[in-house]
Order: sequence, then structure tokens, then C-alpha cells
Amino acid sequence: MACEALEGIVKSCDNNSGGINKVWINQQDEIDSVDINPTLTWTIDQINLVTPTNFTEFEIRRNTGSYTEEATIDLVNGSSYYTQTVTLMFHRRDQSKSQAIKVLGAGQQYLAVIVQDANGKYWYFPYMQLSASGEGSGTARADGSKYSVTLVAENEFLAYEVTMTPAALQAIGVNF
Repeated sequence: MACEALEGIVKSCDNNSGGINKVWINQQDEIDSVDINPTLTWTIDQINLVTPTNFTEFEIRRNTGSYTEEATIDLVNGSSYYTQTVTLMFHRRDQSKSQAIKVLGAGQQYLAVIVQDANGKYWYFPYMQLSASGEGSGTARADGSKYSVTLVAENEFLAYEVTMTPAALQAIGVNF
């Protein structure tokens, strides 16, 4: 007996672009609830915060950020989850960026991340943690100095698309 009915995937005629345009991060403890749209499953139509601590924008340059979602499926044990990785690059090293990265990883806290991809879609990644930070001065003058930051989560589902209204996004600090 099948667990769920299969759903088809329709070939899209839309343009498809890779990369990340913008990223917003909040502490997972600040998320009170996430409302999944009852008619369009796999979409979020509301994110409710515990306090008015809005998401914080982390600005990145074009072609310097990405996310991946890789399935781990154990056929013997019957367990499945997705390793979700968000990779960001911040150019020109300075004290304020060093401090912001240190705070992201403080206490190995859980983070809630909203990503706007290059197709203009918003994606929600809960329970992420700072897992790596690196880079440096570069070798040649043209290299520039930079930080690379990697956030990782292991969740039982792929990222949900955020379909909140522009006003609702702005109310939680997600400006487009």
C-alpha cells in the first residue's frame, strides 16, 4: 500500500536563474509559529514572532551566495532527512562583520533563515546553525578580502516557499 498519492511535476516555461539575492536571519527562539497554507501545501503564509525582534538582513553581492538541499535516505532504517546548506560570502573584512559572524555562531544557536533566490522566490530554512566560517585577505590585490559563512540544518522536509504578502514580510523585517 502506498503512503501517499504521487503528484506530477509540470515542465515550466519560465526563465530559471540560480543564486541568492538577499538573506534574512533571526534566532529560531524568536519564531513563535509558522503557518503552513492549508490549500497550497509546502508554502508558508505567515511567520509569527515571539517579540518584535525582526529578521536581520545580511547583504551579499550578486553571485556570492547559494543554498543546497541534499536528501539522506536510509533504506534499511527507514529514516530520511535533508541536509540544507546556505553559503554566503561577505566582501571586505572589518570589525563589524567579524562581530556579526561571531554572534551568528554564539552558543551554536539555532537560526531561522529566509532566502530570496534569483527567481524572486522566498524560502524558509528553520533550525540552521553556523557550521563554518573562513577566507581571509586573498593573495593578489584583485582577490579582495572576504568572509565565507556556511549555515547548515538537518530537517525532515525541503525548504518551504514563503508566500506571505509584502506587508506581512515587511512586518517581520523582510524588505524586498
